[in-house]
Amino acid sequence: MKLKPLNDRVLVKRLETEEKTAGGIYIPDSAKEKPMKGEVVAVGPGKLDEDGKRVKPTVKTGDIVLFAKYAGSEISIDGEEHLVMREDDILAIVE
Repeated sequence: MKLKPLNDRVLVKRLETEEKTAGGIYIPDSAKEKPMKGEVVAVGPGKLDEDGKRVKPTVKTGDIVLFAKYAGSEISIDGEEHLVMREDDILAIVE
């Protein structure tokens, strides 16, 4: 299924977290937190400003981003979990 976000929405696929700590201890699935890092899969055309002009989004497809812990709505696309969130929920682009 193809999905095109509207306005300032962004489709993000979560990146998996490390399964062990820096000290070498493996973390069980029950103790893992959902990652707050993901890859941008699709970007909407941008939101409209007060004058009705389209403001282009800062992020683009392929960017690795950090986002707020409870950001977005979870959806499943072809059996894979994704998040649809506003661009404002993205905290930073990882370079």
